[in-house]
Amino acid sequence: MKHLLSLEAASADEIEALLISAEELKFKRWANDLSDDDLKDQCWALMFSKSSTRTRVSFEVGIRELGGSVMFLSSNQSQLGRGEPIKDTARVMGRMVHGAVIRTFAQDDVEQFAEFSGIPTINALTDEEHPCQILADLLTMKEKLGGWEDRKVVFFGDGDCNVAKSWMWAAERMGFQLVVAAPEAFLPPQDYQQQFSAGGKVSFTSDAAAAAAHADVLYTDVWVSMGKEDESEDRLDVFKPYQINDAIVTAACSSALVMHCLPAYREKEITEKVLEAHADTIFQQAENRLHAQKAVLKAVVAG
Repeated sequence: MKHLLSLEAASADEIEALLISAEELKFKRWANDLSDDDLKDQCWALMFSKSSTRTRVSFEVGIRELGGSVMFLSSNQSQLGRGEPIKDTARVMGRMVHGAVIRTFAQDDVEQFAEFSGIPTINALTDEEHPCQILADLLTMKEKLGGWEDRKVVFFGDGDCNVAKSWMWAAERMGFQLVVAAPEAFLPPQDYQQQFSAGGKVSFTSDAAAAAAHADVLYTDVWVSMGKEDESEDRLDVFKPYQINDAIVTAACSSALVMHCLPAYREKEITEKVLEAHADTIFQQAENRLHAQKAVLKAVVAG
């Protein structure tokens, strides 16, 4: 695996291998064994056009724990912020650093960077996908539920967002059931939905209560993603029926996990009561970003 650009481009075997590696790295870290030095003498660039807490911290810590050094570049700290083409930035960075972690808007920017830089490139979030988040989520499912086989995951909220789309590809690759519950206007376009029709693992509905029935995982994300702030008022109104609350939790399996990729806006996509009742799972997810991303770093360096 030279890059991690999307889960769409990853195979089931690659995803499985990353999760096994993440488990091993987590165990070793808890045992105070930080002997892995796959990034020794390497310098990695974090190139972020979007704000971040968990992604930046987990990658910076992960790179250092694997023996590397890291530099952080926001869009206003590079010529990208003044309109330099991504392929030109890529050809410069590829001659100076050993790898790049990119958090930006356009998926094409990450793919162009990988093509023109010639160095390992990791998608740390685009408008199209958030693969590192879902790897951490799958690791959490494995720890909490023993795996994802025969499990039902329900995503509530904006069904056309990056996290929802990465969940779709995860379900398609790993074989679990995913239901995307969203207002009709916020489901993916029909041509996108049809990519999953043959596999039968991903379904779409606007009925939140029906979707929650017998679910093993109830999952949500912010209703107003970065770049969508001008739609905030309309979104908050239309998404109200898709809040994870007591009624939704009651409809699911009694042992269902409630998951949130954070940051959480209490009393919007999830109630304060439900979030705090399931805080252990939600913050385990957050921790697992570190372990999953260290596994990704090791994999792309190994090629």
